[in-house]
Amino acid sequence: MTSPSSTSDREKVVSKLPPWLRQELKIRTAQLRVDIQDAVHQGIAHWSALASAPSPVDTSGAESFSTWLPAGQWESFRTHSKERGVSLIQGLAQAVQLWLEMNPAPTVQRPSVVRRIVVCNQKGGVGKTAITAGTAEALAEDPHTLHPVRIARQLARLTAEPEDHQHHQHHQHHHTEPASSAFDREDLPGLGMRVLLVDFDPQGHLTKQLGQQPMPIGGDSLTCHMAGEAKGPLSDLIVPVEDERFGDRLHLLPSCTDAFLLDVRLSTVRAREAALERALAPVESDYDVILVDCPPSLGLSMDAAIYYGRRRDTEQPGASGALIVVQAEDSSADAYDLLTSQINDLRDDLSLDIDYLGLVVNLYDGRRGYIATSSLQAWMDIKDPRVVAVVPDLKEQREAVRLKQPLFVYAPKGDQAVALRALAREIS
Repeated sequence: MTSPSSTSDREKVVSKLPPWLRQELKIRTAQLRVDIQDAVHQGIAHWSALASAPSPVDTSGAESFSTWLPAGQWESFRTHSKERGVSLIQGLAQAVQLWLEMNPAPTVQRPSVVRRIVVCNQKGGVGKTAITAGTAEALAEDPHTLHPVRIARQLARLTAEPEDHQHHQHHQHHHTEPASSAFDREDLPGLGMRVLLVDFDPQGHLTKQLGQQPMPIGGDSLTCHMAGEAKGPLSDLIVPVEDERFGDRLHLLPSCTDAFLLDVRLSTVRAREAALERALAPVESDYDVILVDCPPSLGLSMDAAIYYGRRRDTEQPGASGALIVVQAEDSSADAYDLLTSQINDLRDDLSLDIDYLGLVVNLYDGRRGYIATSSLQAWMDIKDPRVVAVVPDLKEQREAVRLKQPLFVYAPKGDQAVALRALAREIS
């Protein structure tokens, strides 16, 4: 049945499709960034042009399906279906299946050089580890499944600053709105990257959050490889983060408490700034992205991490670099100044190109009042690096940590996961 559209020359069509075929159509159109109505229109056009109907499609359990088609196409399709002796439901299923076959899913684009994302801030407690893990999980999600992603709609409402303090009191309702309310959601395919998480912090929070154990003292470790005292291949230390949404794409290099002594051991190493790069080089070809969860430190180990994130000769600007995690409060600003000074010193001393991938304002809650909202505005005013994500302060991450589960396994549709998917796309 059809009804004319009042806004275009299309008409609404109501028929039926089996759920599995409708879901496959939804995923494929999202992967190819095509409107469902255009896909169905193209499928029917190709089906009608065939000399005969293709093989039957299993339409058992078909459910209501509606879309908009160019005026007259459905009536023409009805005639073709009758001539071929198939029902409208079977004909539509064949047309959709034909479109899927003619428009295969895109392959994941692999970078020619592994991307290296150094997640850092020398101030502890900003949620750096949670951002590292969540970004990696978003990058590794199944590319043949749809996941909710946060789409910016009214970021200005989050960051609008009052003209003065009294004006702030009058318009306080602008700042108590939860961060997630200024965004829409869109279901998009996962990015399907092969990702390695490197727990470079001797405290081992990343390792423990993902349900793994730090490597024992006295055995092999990343520290041993950086110090030139490896006891075996680095690949032997890497473990998978197992869940069907990641396939075999998300891996972890666990921490070891011997990293507390890393700066001392690096002090005697030749070209110590390149120690992390030398250690990870044997496994780089196995991954598309490597994320390094840095310690809250400004020592030699941090120099090695920053050096690892430098732009290589064959890389485009912004492919690799530093992702800085901050909070909307004053002490984060002080720590940020110290970190950027260290990065700038390395840039100058070693003539390196070190790109800022952006600022992530984490654990944001506008209900905390003027300090939070004015601090967020101050971060937004920085243009290099720019704010690439505002992640809300919610209980989901804390609960996931308590259960030693990845956030995207514990709360895949929660506001934090939705925001982190947007972050992964912003820096991809």
